[in-house]
Amino acid sequence: MNAAVPENAARYTHAELTAAAEIVHRGMAPTACLRWPLLDAALGCTAWVKHENQTPLGAFKVRGGLVYFERLTQRAPDVRGVICATRGNHGQSVAYAASRFGLSSTIVVPHGNSREKNAAMRALGAALIEHGSDFQEAREHAQQLAAERGLHLVPSFDDALVLGVASYALELFDAAGPLDTVYVPIGLGSGICGMIAARDALGLATQIVGVVSSGAPAYARSLAAGHVVAHEVTTQLADGMACRVPEPQAFEIIRRGAERLVDVGDDEIAVAMRLAFETTHNVLEGAGAAATAAALQERERNAGRHIGVVFSGGNIDRPVYAGVLAGTV
Repeated sequence: MNAAVPENAARYTHAELTAAAEIVHRGMAPTACLRWPLLDAALGCTAWVKHENQTPLGAFKVRGGLVYFERLTQRAPDVRGVICATRGNHGQSVAYAASRFGLSSTIVVPHGNSREKNAAMRALGAALIEHGSDFQEAREHAQQLAAERGLHLVPSFDDALVLGVASYALELFDAAGPLDTVYVPIGLGSGICGMIAARDALGLATQIVGVVSSGAPAYARSLAAGHVVAHEVTTQLADGMACRVPEPQAFEIIRRGAERLVDVGDDEIAVAMRLAFETTHNVLEGAGAAATAAALQERERNAGRHIGVVFSGGNIDRPVYAGVLAGTV
């Protein structure tokens, strides 16, 4: 993997990213990009935090939903209902954006999904269906229901989703300036692909480091193999990263544009969640703390450097978070 994709291989243009960001900012304000002295000290470098945990839905996914539904309603004005599969944040984005555009939404989640994420999706107007033991099984069921019920299936990865998500990366680089490295968690891949897209469109030399859960290493295994391979998911804390089967398009963008991937375990993520609370008083879900966990793991590498870490989401069930803070999770 290379630190930067050659300019002529950029996946999206700056004009496309800017147009998508304008759509996003009609629906939400830019999120904060801040430095926290105690976090700088803990990470041993200058660290800019992109606070995607502070979007209207508590996670970065809302950005992609706004752009996707803007485009959907333009190209298919007769659509009345949509369906998707999720572990939570993508589903909230779909429910939120669907309601803004007057569409009904059905969301499929696996059994045992976050109770509070489920409640949030229902509160946003979605009809919730529980099916399967993991995201992949929920995804396959959503595909089946879409065909049976004549619903538009909203994918978990799509150009419009990436373009919308990239707006957070544009905001980061605008606030922090050129950075040596940015750490981005990987679920299905829209977050890191958006960061790569912005980096390339701006012509920066920033290294993009993807972060996967050691309990969901499908992307890391795929990059090592040179092709997409599935891997079982065992993480109990990073549900937003619980990908069993990588998205081929995301895999290709990551393969070309990421510097490397870092694996972090649930124990490292729990440490990072506590650190984020102690140093910034921000609540993070497991995936939301993964970038910080990776930066902690690479503390010596980053000495004297300027880095970015993405707080990608803060939607976590209260009992789980209480256990993390108490050190019992």
